[in-house]
Amino acid sequence: MTINCKGQLIDLSSPKVMGILNITPDSFYDGGIHNNEREILKYVETMLFDGATFIDIGAFSSKPKANYISEEEELKRIIPIVSLLLKEFPDSLLSIDTFRSQVAKQCIEAGAALINDISAGKLDEQMLQTVADLHVPYIMMHMRGTPQNMQQQTTYNNLLKDILFYFSERMAAARDLGIVDVIVDPGFGFAKTMEQNYELLNQLELFNILEKPVLIGLSRKSMIYKTLKKPAQEALNGTTVLNTIALQKGASILRVHDVKEAMECIQLVETLNP
Repeated sequence: MTINCKGQLIDLSSPKVMGILNITPDSFYDGGIHNNEREILKYVETMLFDGATFIDIGAFSSKPKANYISEEEELKRIIPIVSLLLKEFPDSLLSIDTFRSQVAKQCIEAGAALINDISAGKLDEQMLQTVADLHVPYIMMHMRGTPQNMQQQTTYNNLLKDILFYFSERMAAARDLGIVDVIVDPGFGFAKTMEQNYELLNQLELFNILEKPVLIGLSRKSMIYKTLKKPAQEALNGTTVLNTIALQKGASILRVHDVKEAMECIQLVETLNP
C-alpha cells in the first residue's frame, strides 16, 4: 500500500508517523507554543530526526468551539511557514491541515506534498476538484458540521456503519474526479462523545474493508486525559497505549505531537507482529 508524494513512493504497509505542527494560538495542547521561526525550525528538526515521515501544518484550530478565522488569515499564517520549512528541510514531506481549497492550492504550489482535510470536502465544494487537479494524496476525515458546532451532532443510527457509509460516499466522489491516493481518518473527537470514541477504537479493524490506509489522530486528546483525570500535558502515556492498540488494529499513520514515542510504538508492534 503506497502513496505518491512529490514523486516519492511512500510504503504504508509499514506504519509511518506524522508529526503535528500547530501554528495557531488556540490549539488544545500546543496553541501558541510555536510562534517564531527559530522555535518552529528547532521543533520540526527534532520531529524529523526522531523519525517523522510527514509534518502536518495547521493554521486553523479545529478543537471544539475554536475561533473562526478568515481564509486570508489562514494563508497569512501558513504560507511563510511552508516556505521556511522547505528552505531548511527541502526533502521534507509537508501535509497541509486545511478544509479550504485555496489554502490547499497555494500550499501545494509552495511545495507541500499532501492535503489533510477534516471535512472530506464538505466545507468547501471546490476541495475535491482542487486536490484532483493538484495530483496529491488526500486525507479525508469523518466529521459532522463544523468545529464550532460538531459536538451537538453526535446522534447516529449506528456509529460504525454511519461512518463507513460516509467514507464510501466521499471515496466515490474522490474517485470520480480521479483522486488516486486517499487516506481515511475516523476523526476521533470530532462529532463523537467519549463513549463513541472508544467504541470506534474498539472496532477500528472494520476500516480495513475500505482498502485504504487509515490515519489515527489520538495524540493527547480529551478521550485520554479526561478518562485519566489529568491535563493534556500528562497524557503521553495514555496516548502511547491507544496508539499501540490502533497499530494492532491496522492503523497506517499515527498523527502525533510526540514523534519519538510513536516511533517506538511502531518498532515494538512490528517486532511483535513481523
